[in-house]
Amino acid sequence: MKAQGLTILLVEQNLYSALSIADRCYVIDQGATVFEGTPAELRGNAEVLARYLHV
Repeated sequence: MKAQGLTILLVEQNLYSALSIADRCYVIDQGATVFEGTPAELRGNAEVLARYLHV
């Protein structure tokens, strides 16, 4: 599907499963986007991981 240019929105409880296949990540809190970036950027953002994803 990716090779065909199809965009997929994935909402997933398992963070690490989602990060393993995502190209972009968005963290939304009460309707506001609080993080936007690559999986690597999200993994490296300790504040977002702790505050919103409880990692």
